[in-house]
Amino acid sequence: MSMIMVKPGLLTTVQDLGRHGSQQFGVIVGGAMDAFALRIANLLVGNDERAAGLEITMLGPEIYFAEPALISVCGGDLSPQLNDRALPLWKTVVAPEGSVLRFGRARRGCRAYLAVAGGVDAPIKMNSRSTYLRAGIGGWEGRALQKGDRLPIGAASPASRALASLLADEAQADGVAFSRWSVAPDLLPSYAANPEVRAVAGQELALFQEESAERFFADAFKVRTDSDRMGYRLSGDGDGLRLKEKRELVSSAVTFGTVQVPPDGQPIALMADRQTTGGYPKIAQVASVDLPLLAQTNLGGTVRFRRVSLQEAQRLYLVRENGIRTLRSGLERMQASGNGRV
Repeated sequence: MSMIMVKPGLLTTVQDLGRHGSQQFGVIVGGAMDAFALRIANLLVGNDERAAGLEITMLGPEIYFAEPALISVCGGDLSPQLNDRALPLWKTVVAPEGSVLRFGRARRGCRAYLAVAGGVDAPIKMNSRSTYLRAGIGGWEGRALQKGDRLPIGAASPASRALASLLADEAQADGVAFSRWSVAPDLLPSYAANPEVRAVAGQELALFQEESAERFFADAFKVRTDSDRMGYRLSGDGDGLRLKEKRELVSSAVTFGTVQVPPDGQPIALMADRQTTGGYPKIAQVASVDLPLLAQTNLGGTVRFRRVSLQEAQRLYLVRENGIRTLRSGLERMQASGNGRV
């Protein structure tokens, strides 16, 4: 089974949850910018949460399914249509043989995630199928997808086949079927063009002038157009953020959501393709639960940082993970009972 790229879109890549376990050798993690959306999309089609799907950025592709496929689109709303019919997000969908999936304008967010039962069967490089564009490794030939690419799909799991069976009664005249089940609204991130994201104090916050530290957690910062999957370059009004005194720091570990401040005083939020270490002062760390909000902020949008304690960030993370666990359990019970009317 495969799917064919009729049009590639602006930037469509194969992504999973990243290349973990090799950061000590300088190998970046990478993976989906909005890992939450990819995880949920995979669950909805019966895949392992770590399976590879497509990350679709801003201007979406046109995809042809030569065989029937069980799919789900989650994340940003890029106006997806299946066979010229609006395709609802966060649901399980049967795309019959010969279906065409298209995307339109971005209504909310800037990245959508397509999961297909069985997962995109791209070659595994260093324990991941993720595309790292700067190094040209992983994904499909280490690059963004192009017109005519034919992506192989893995074998559907028993869970995928059970979900497809539950949808059989929902099929419409053209063979398309949408699930009655969906994701609880309170589990979904509040994507916004200009979000407020929660962050904890960074390791070097105390090195900044008090006025700069206060402005970081009060001002709005614009996402500059030279931002990418490696980092969001932010700019605020007025002077940049300043240290109390000039310091030379030893490079240390950074992660997704680490906010560094280089000498020009304009912060950089590190994203999925961040480097493994950094030597700029770290003013904050975005709470994991709000990384999807940051990842879905488009170029030109603004972001505000609201300070929370480490304990609060951990509590929010556990609440989110418990919600995902509940969704997973619900899908498993539904598959076991053979009753899709939840």
